[in-house]
Amino acid sequence: VQLQASGGGLVQAGGSLRLSCAASGSIFSIKVMGWYRQAPGKERELVAIITSSGSTNSANSVKGRFTISRDNTKNTVFLQVNSLKPEDTAVYYCNAFITTMMGGYEYWGQGTLVTVCS
Repeated sequence: VQLQASGGGLVQAGGSLRLSCAASGSIFSIKVMGWYRQAPGKERELVAIITSSGSTNSANSVKGRFTISRDNTKNTVFLQVNSLKPEDTAVYYCNAFITTMMGGYEYWGQGTLVTVCS
């Protein structure tokens, strides 16, 4: 199983990006998918998560600006990030709890860098 994230880049404050993360491999089901981020010198933090039924939760710092969604038919999770601020600069990692014939495990993508300049 692999998680491949994409969509990061350099953007000015107030701008937008759309991050994507696709899971591939012999997947039975994906219960939860989410995004975390890690800024330089800081610990990794939760940004947003979404269940297979579409229930979502997000950090207070991104509520109203970031929207998580998923396409279950493509095992893909998205993060629409709007009204970006310099403090949103971080490496964004996708995360998923995936069940295969070997059981259920947590997987991480490789990260995609979002840089917001003022």
